[in-house]
Amino acid sequence: MSDISKLTELRNLMLDMESSMGLQELSTVERDVYYAASDFPDTSDGVRTNTIRAHAIVASMSRPTFFRALKSLVGKGYLEQSGSASRGRYLVKAPK
Repeated sequence: MSDISKLTELRNLMLDMESSMGLQELSTVERDVYYAASDFPDTSDGVRTNTIRAHAIVASMSRPTFFRALKSLVGKGYLEQSGSASRGRYLVKAPK
């Protein structure tokens, strides 16, 4: 099996998993921000915005695009602003 075939197989598996978890309603950018935020250990006070922005998945994303996606994810219930901390911290919620 060629490398591209392996990548294609992985991508198809990922699409199936995203669909079964209900993530297909998110744009690619929203999914990337959600994945980046989800990659950090759960803490009671949430993950910092700067920590999410530094993640390799979203590091090359423009600042305005990142913050639009972040706001959209909060609106859709995938992220929640941490009430126990100051601005700039988010709690990751399980997909619907």
